[in-house]
Amino acid sequence: MANKILLFLIDPGDAGTRLDRCLSRLIPGSSRSQLQRLIRDGLVTSDGSVLDIPRYPVRAGMRIQVEFPEPEDSAPSPEPFDFPILYEDDAMLVIAKPAGVVVHPAAGNPDGTVVNALLGRYPNLATELACSNSRPGIVHRLDKDTSGCLAIAKTASAQFKLGTAFAGRATGKTYLAIVRGNPRQRSGEISNLIGRHPVNRQKMAIVERNWKVAISRYELVQTGTLDGVPVSLMRVKILTGRTHQIRVHLASIGIPVLGDAVYGGVDRRISGVERQMLHAWKLRLPHPVTGREMEFTAPIPEDFQSLINRMEGTT
Repeated sequence: MANKILLFLIDPGDAGTRLDRCLSRLIPGSSRSQLQRLIRDGLVTSDGSVLDIPRYPVRAGMRIQVEFPEPEDSAPSPEPFDFPILYEDDAMLVIAKPAGVVVHPAAGNPDGTVVNALLGRYPNLATELACSNSRPGIVHRLDKDTSGCLAIAKTASAQFKLGTAFAGRATGKTYLAIVRGNPRQRSGEISNLIGRHPVNRQKMAIVERNWKVAISRYELVQTGTLDGVPVSLMRVKILTGRTHQIRVHLASIGIPVLGDAVYGGVDRRISGVERQMLHAWKLRLPHPVTGREMEFTAPIPEDFQSLINRMEGTT
């Protein structure tokens, strides 16, 4: 089932009305909270520009497009849990997510996710969290092909506190990335706005306005070659958690993540690259009960380490 898209032309009688209020009138049966989520998720656009502020005043003659994602299954089925556990107590769990695993069910991925495995290990998790959607315990996400540290809440209080910590930048996230090419500077900071690509809605892009600040700090670890192609191992700390942030940022400075087909990191000359080479290496966060700062490290996966070992002429 494809996403549903609705198109509207704003008439003079609605000019000056808040975007969310205007859409609630134009789309019978929709709720303001639902429309506000769509707006903040970048699914409402006008002539290619994202409208992500619910209170934005609409203008007469605006052509507004609203994209409704395919409904998610609200009751994921439990499946076997087979993830390495980095830490666990009564309030939280930290796992080393393998590459190739989606965090929660969504369109095209109804099963085989971390959430399905969580429900297999903790059958009452959704009930204990009073969670009626497909994301019980999930407080942050990793892309399907990104490996590494993933924190999960086991109680409603922990979910609220961990979610608040991630949203409020009270966590620390350090990634390792193998990139195609060499950076011009050994270290630096990238700060700009990241939002939905105006044409390809599956991609993110650096935009000029109407989105959120994304900040990444990178550091060169070593350079070398793989099958004759220049590559680099980078350490990247993200101060914000925007979708595809590291992938977009590194591509923007000419060193896309190796194996990333979406943002230009594929090079067929290099063998042994079956996914984007991005690993959530370290995660720092306050414990949701004690408040004590904790840090976790996810071991480097075999495929990632194999490429590092093959890098020739490293510095």
